Amino acid sequence: MEPYSQAIGRFVSGLRLAEVPAPVIDKAKLVFLDTLGVALASSTMDFGAMVTRVAQRLGGTAASRVIGSPIKVAAANAVIANGTLAHGLDYDDTLEEAVVHTGSCAWMTALAVGEELGASGAAVLESAIAATEVLCKVGLVAPGKFHARGFHPTAICSTFGAAAAAGKLYGLTAAQWSDAFGLCGSQSSGIIEYLADGTWTKRLHPGWSAHGGVIATLLAREGFRGPGKVFEGTHGFFHAFGGQNDYRFEKLTELGKQWEIPRLAFKSYPCGSISHPYMDCALKLKQKFSPAPEKIAEVVCRTAEGPVHRLWEPLADKQRPVSSYGAKFSLPYSIAVMLVHGRAGLDEFTEEAIRDPIVLALARKVRYALDPTIDYPRHFSGHVKITVDDGTVLEENQPHPRGGQEDPLPPEEIEKKFRANAGLALSAEKIEQIMATARRLEQVSAISALTDLLSP
Repeated sequence: MEPYSQAIGRFVSGLRLAEVPAPVIDKAKLVFLDTLGVALASSTMDFGAMVTRVAQRLGGTAASRVIGSPIKVAAANAVIANGTLAHGLDYDDTLEEAVVHTGSCAWMTALAVGEELGASGAAVLESAIAATEVLCKVGLVAPGKFHARGFHPTAICSTFGAAAAAGKLYGLTAAQWSDAFGLCGSQSSGIIEYLADGTWTKRLHPGWSAHGGVIATLLAREGFRGPGKVFEGTHGFFHAFGGQNDYRFEKLTELGKQWEIPRLAFKSYPCGSISHPYMDCALKLKQKFSPAPEKIAEVVCRTAEGPVHRLWEPLADKQRPVSSYGAKFSLPYSIAVMLVHGRAGLDEFTEEAIRDPIVLALARKVRYALDPTIDYPRHFSGHVKITVDDGTVLEENQPHPRGGQEDPLPPEEIEKKFRANAGLALSAEKIEQIMATARRLEQVSAISALTDLLSP
């Protein structure tokens, strides 16, 4: 049987934009715009300045833009910063079931390598689509398995997506694809210990994975060898990161047959994607009944077991997050802030906001109950039940997050989100130019026409 790495490489090399369904292309361009907006917003923040300075120190040929700055560095170093910027607010797209974020790696890699090579907008779009599909399929082989063993799926799967984007633009041969993906297996990394103390490693994961994917393709072009059976081998990627399990390797053969981009979900809130349907439920209850926070006796949410160690436990710590970043992975905090303020934007996840005594007092009343019937991670569902002091019960359920395939956000809302995020870094004039360029990306002769707009 042909190794999966060769089959994936053949798909990536052979993909042509003319063969991609129009809805896939349209959705991909919206993901690009959304990703750029998040990256621009992050560029104005402390962690954004840090990764920008590091990318500048790493340097290399001034080929690829660091988003939100006048700095250009080698593509492999630009993606460290840009991938981190695009994921740093936890405001970027998600694929349910695989639980991976795509734009922060696939699009950021295609953009940086495309600019380095002077590629057209069509070539960048084509490579980003291929990379997104590869990243998603790798994640779908082992849904839930990586998180269960303490790994971040986006971190370890994105390396392959980045190699797909870079390799397509670099024009890898069949043998080089096998080596590139083989090398990716040893470049992949990313643990979820950040959940314990709200520190920042998750922000870095897509950027570091993108860097690893670009390095893997550069080495493969030089003839550096990597294991051909990196996916299915006895000591391969899935066995190493997921343990001995029944893996759905057939997902890797569905590339180009069943598209995953239409299933990507956009985020309405800058926090963990699994939290969103719960927050939607809390918002609906707030809008319908406006329960006074001090009159709420208890809030109980049904949840599958899978997300508990990321969003609920240790419960006392989640009820009082130690950092603004840690609050993004606390359902007690996210539900409480929604019930108190009726919104959960960037301003609700600052160091000052997470000290709000009214929100924290309510967060202490939020707990969970395990529900084995929830089909996680195939679906992200939400449930909130409020018991008021007088015994009144208020309850709301939501079977899926808003922003996904079942309940999509209209393009106008995604563009509004982009304007708000990009507006933290750029003028209104530049923002409109970026949006116009992204809409007609396949007609742009050189991607630098867009990247030149990404500097204040």
